[in-house]
Amino acid sequence: MRLPLHRLAIYGVAFLFAIVVNFLVPRLMPGSPVDGMIAQLGPRATPAAIEAIKARFGAVQQPLWEQFLDYLKGLASLDLGVSVKYYPQTVVEVLGRSAGWTAFFVITAIIFSLCIGTTLGALAAWRRGGRFDSIVSPLSIMMIAVPPVVIALATLFTFGVALRWLPVGYAYNPNLDPGLNFTFFGSVFLHAIMPVLTLSPYLIGEFQTTMRTSMISVLGEDYVTMGRAKGLSETAVMFGYAARNAMLPVLTNLALMLGAVFGGSIVTEIVFNYPGLGLTLYTASVARDYPVIQGQLLLMTLATLGANLLVDLIYGVVDPRIGEART
Repeated sequence: MRLPLHRLAIYGVAFLFAIVVNFLVPRLMPGSPVDGMIAQLGPRATPAAIEAIKARFGAVQQPLWEQFLDYLKGLASLDLGVSVKYYPQTVVEVLGRSAGWTAFFVITAIIFSLCIGTTLGALAAWRRGGRFDSIVSPLSIMMIAVPPVVIALATLFTFGVALRWLPVGYAYNPNLDPGLNFTFFGSVFLHAIMPVLTLSPYLIGEFQTTMRTSMISVLGEDYVTMGRAKGLSETAVMFGYAARNAMLPVLTNLALMLGAVFGGSIVTEIVFNYPGLGLTLYTASVARDYPVIQGQLLLMTLATLGANLLVDLIYGVVDPRIGEART
């Protein structure tokens, strides 16, 4: 399957725009992390120390275009600077340590929610107007409307504090040494349950609503009628004929929801003290760690664009007619 070059160009332009915005925003904000570090030095802030700090964190009096060229050179070599809060660690090291945890629980929540939401949406559309539809569809709208922070706090209090079924923080038991063993993996799984449960209701509601609407629109198509005329079972017609073609709007909605998913993951990680990108962004914001903030925003933009590109590729697999139209 070949993707048209103009679509790749669109993603390239969007990424370049994100790079420019990411470069300008920290420089337009009042103050800087360097000012904070110099203030912490107090009497020890000698002229030599001040110049060394400015040189280390790039706070030099260069023209903006020269700073932008240095910034592009750093991106090309994966040099995003040095973290202020976690000095002397680099931004790449800080984000690399956090990105895996966010990717793990976000992807788990998306897969879990996609399976449940699309199944509920297909069943609700197949039995539209019935009791199942009248219960599931309004419930899905309610799940979309509830903010993630409310679900996070309710989940934390119910399963972590009141019932004490699940751990209330961290990505795994801090008393364990990370390793390739069932004890460590079991701890990671237990600590991820509440973050996944926090992010899933919104996703399930979105997937169910989109799938139900799309499914209803394809139930009157000729290929569904043909499947029934062949004498196929309801399950085969519902999932093999109708649901597969109704998945395209669901995938589109998934790509559009990624911004909200990242926003929900930030709140979730803060509530559960989960060591992902969301908690890193929060601590970096408090510490005015602009290099980490800048690197993380760039990483989230790249992840969103990459996910949209992946959805574009999956379209041709789900519906071969789209792949044929693109070649």
